[in-house]
Amino acid sequence: MATASRGSNARASDHVREDRLWQRHMDMAKFGATPKGGVNRQALSAEDARARKLLGQWAAARGWEVFTDPIGNLYVKRPGTDAGAKPVLSGSHLDSQPTGGKFDGTYGVLAAFEALEALDDAGIRTKRPIMAVAWTNEEGNRFQPGCMGSGAFAGVYELDTLLAGTDPHGTSVKQAFAEVLEAAPARLEPKLGFPIDSYLEAHIEQGPILEATRNEIGVVTLIQGMRRFYIDVFGEEAHSGTTPLKLRKDALKSACSMVTALEPLMADPTDTVRYTVGRFEIYPGSPSTVPSKVHFLIDLRHPDLATLKRLGDGIAPICEAEAAKRGCTVKVTEYTTVEPMPMEANAVSLVRDSAKALGMKHMDMVSGAGHDAMHVAKVAPAGMIFVPCWKGISHNETEAATARDLANGTRVLVDALVALANR
Repeated sequence: MATASRGSNARASDHVREDRLWQRHMDMAKFGATPKGGVNRQALSAEDARARKLLGQWAAARGWEVFTDPIGNLYVKRPGTDAGAKPVLSGSHLDSQPTGGKFDGTYGVLAAFEALEALDDAGIRTKRPIMAVAWTNEEGNRFQPGCMGSGAFAGVYELDTLLAGTDPHGTSVKQAFAEVLEAAPARLEPKLGFPIDSYLEAHIEQGPILEATRNEIGVVTLIQGMRRFYIDVFGEEAHSGTTPLKLRKDALKSACSMVTALEPLMADPTDTVRYTVGRFEIYPGSPSTVPSKVHFLIDLRHPDLATLKRLGDGIAPICEAEAAKRGCTVKVTEYTTVEPMPMEANAVSLVRDSAKALGMKHMDMVSGAGHDAMHVAKVAPAGMIFVPCWKGISHNETEAATARDLANGTRVLVDALVALANR
């Protein structure tokens, strides 16, 4: 078996199989398939377990090592010629939004796996091991926070705190992971995290820029920052038929006024600010009772740290002022803080050079979405590769990408991985 080097003519990208990669996506899409053609495969669910089990079966057929860690990250290891060398990692996540698509996250895992298969098929050995990884709970829907597995791996979050977290039905992360491990057995490493050389993540863009500009590859230079807040508004329950409007402490009306009052703060003529209220829960939820509590979430993102700080710091004062107008109180809790994260210069150059060598039209771009790479970049050089998706649609059952684009991104990925693994 040949060992690839900088002077070698062997090119792993020539052995990426578009048909195999596409079929892998279709096979994975069966787990949590929705009537509209999307996927509902939430983190550490039965569907997630089935997807993990299938990935493990594919790896076993190749004779590769498969193991997991205390937060449920799943690793597939292709050995290198130097057993003591730090591995190069590549991957993303298998969990989805409740009404998600077939490609968000899953593509990164399957592109990494296809890269390993292409290396095997080409007979190429690398100095460093290369590992495909499926990070746990990137989406942050069933459990909070998002990018849980990569954050735990990088030391951003405490393991015990994460394991104690629960979903809306009271199931803990610890319990859900135990159920996954029973359904999809894998060797459990007792320790969380290990030294790695570098990390590359392939992903659909989740935006319209590549398609609109007819670029085949996006070279990610920065992942924009994010601040997320729980907003809990407290009023007073009262009878809807007997309590005059002026005497009410209506938590719902107060919460609605907060959402509206924040709009001017978030106004941005460049349309760079991303301000979203993605969850709104009302208590007690009775048609004949004035709401006494509202719980909602704010997701704020921006590529500039100073702007992100200014806007995020302005949320609590506005909410407090609006609560006071209706005799209510409010508690603002920031539960996720991620600063803008630049990708490592050499990783960016390798992705760019790989695309250029393959003759693919490419462009530099900022990622508007958060990804596992933003956490892994804290412990190792990291880079990202984007491929186009139809109309930029994502977190939607109609999410779509072409087999050709998926394969192109994987070709760029595998050549960059070889360069990293042979440094």
